[in-house]
Amino acid sequence: MRVISEISDLREVRRTWQNSGKVIAFVPTMGNLHQGHLNLVREAKKHADIVVVSIFVNPMQFGPDEDLDAYPKTIENDKRLLEELAVEALFLPQASDIYARGLEQQTFVEVPGISYMICGASRPGHFRGVATIVCKLFNMVQPNLAFFGEKDFQQLQVIKAMVTDLSMNLKVFGVPTAREDDGLAMSSRNQYLIEEERKLAPTLYVKMQSMVNEIIDGRRDFNRLTEEYKIQLAELGFSPDYLEIRNDETLLQPGHEDKGLVLLAAAFLGKTRLIDNIQFSL
Repeated sequence: MRVISEISDLREVRRTWQNSGKVIAFVPTMGNLHQGHLNLVREAKKHADIVVVSIFVNPMQFGPDEDLDAYPKTIENDKRLLEELAVEALFLPQASDIYARGLEQQTFVEVPGISYMICGASRPGHFRGVATIVCKLFNMVQPNLAFFGEKDFQQLQVIKAMVTDLSMNLKVFGVPTAREDDGLAMSSRNQYLIEEERKLAPTLYVKMQSMVNEIIDGRRDFNRLTEEYKIQLAELGFSPDYLEIRNDETLLQPGHEDKGLVLLAAAFLGKTRLIDNIQFSL
């Protein structure tokens, strides 16, 4: 596995691959890799000759009160995991290269509408940071294919919209959420949970499944339903951030004719913010 830190070196080896007619897949991450990330790599290897993984903890997508400094960094273990999967290249850029003029002077990419709702309303500027760094990484790696987890469902829709709007020449794949044996969606932030919180955490997904089952069984008073489940979650010890039923493509409030839906949830357990979603059809 090549470990590349300079953008110029990445572009040089990228030209070699391109001249050889290789199909290049890209998996951008913030490191602290778990099986969810590795599933993205495995899926990428099914579709491409070359897989590039990046690790970069992006300061632009963190708010002032969020956990940038505490975000876990496990680079040696990450390298080992990627080598075991025979990843061709690991890109490890430095913030000074990514944001050479500093964050305040950085040109940004913002996808209107979809970036401001749901998670975007709770974390203003978050999706601007995501879209900007993903756009920059796409420009550096120039992949044919890119792979993202469906756990960050709204993020995936933002990136798809950006790729379409900016006429980028690549295809974006969503990969199903990886879960622990008890159903908890895998996340680097799960390790912040203390023992009692970790035992409770899978209940979020259980409640979401119950909610979806009620809808499939015919319930349509979505506003009342979400309020009921927010109360149930709060009684269990969660602090719900949002619980939303949306169209699974536009993320707008569903209309009577909409068949493809997604239930999106975010809730705090202690200081840890958990997110999850379930896609379903009526």
